[in-house]
Amino acid sequence: MSESQGTDTTTPTAPVMEKTAGPDLDQSASAAAYDPPPALAGEGGGDGRFWSARRVPAGIVALLLLLGAGVFLYDVTAVRAHRPAMRWRRELATQLAQRPLDDTWVLVGAGVAAALGLWLIVLAVTPGLRDLLPMRRTHADVRAGLQNAAAAQVLRDRAMEISGVRSVRVRLRRRKADVRAISHFRDLDDVRADLDVTLADAIRGLGLSRSPALSVHVARPGRRG
Repeated sequence: MSESQGTDTTTPTAPVMEKTAGPDLDQSASAAAYDPPPALAGEGGGDGRFWSARRVPAGIVALLLLLGAGVFLYDVTAVRAHRPAMRWRRELATQLAQRPLDDTWVLVGAGVAAALGLWLIVLAVTPGLRDLLPMRRTHADVRAGLQNAAAAQVLRDRAMEISGVRSVRVRLRRRKADVRAISHFRDLDDVRADLDVTLADAIRGLGLSRSPALSVHVARPGRRG
């Protein structure tokens, strides 16, 4: 399962059905109101996003700590055995003792350490897995999720069933489903109204714990030539 910021699914162009159109050939229709589809009785599980295990960052940090601890342990053991400390540690201790706090390299090192620390804190307090949409929980011990791309594909397929729709592009995020359709015949407002009803029903059918708001835009295909 991978994380991602929205899913963009575009249908291939189908043969165009020719029909005489007015001067608004390239004008887009109005968008649907930015509101979630009405929830049915018993909906609204309220489950949050899935938490990522963060295996890669955790593995990198653990490996670096292990290597650093091993090097320092070896150096301390060598000093206890009356052997000279490693040259790099002596040089580091000298530089830290001689350089002032406002030295450029000291400030750069502190900035890098602060940035890495902030990055680790953000990873620790954020769930991740933005590409996995939580579904309503029907059993207390079972929790399911739906891939963002799969949900967007379902909406695209349902939209293509509407008469007059030539192609559809769906961008689905956790809070919003942005649908942009191209219609080559029928009135644009009629097509948009059908899309509103069909897609609202399709979103409810996905079984998500939080239904995304629906925004629908319908336009005519652009002129050729």
